[in-house]
Amino acid sequence: MPVKKADARPKKRCPICGKPAVAASFPFCSERCRDVDLNRWLSGGYAIPGGKTTDEDAE
Repeated sequence: MPVKKADARPKKRCPICGKPAVAASFPFCSERCRDVDLNRWLSGGYAIPGGKTTDEDAE
């Protein structure tokens, strides 16, 4: 019996709440968690800290 694509994905947890992910909202468990993640991206919640800059670097 052939394996379906949804079944071929490894079982992952939702990165927001930790519940099991569902195929419809992968890698999240629900649309709510997808929206929470999108809000974090748009509001600058996800940021990579950089090194300090000097006045010479700004020019």
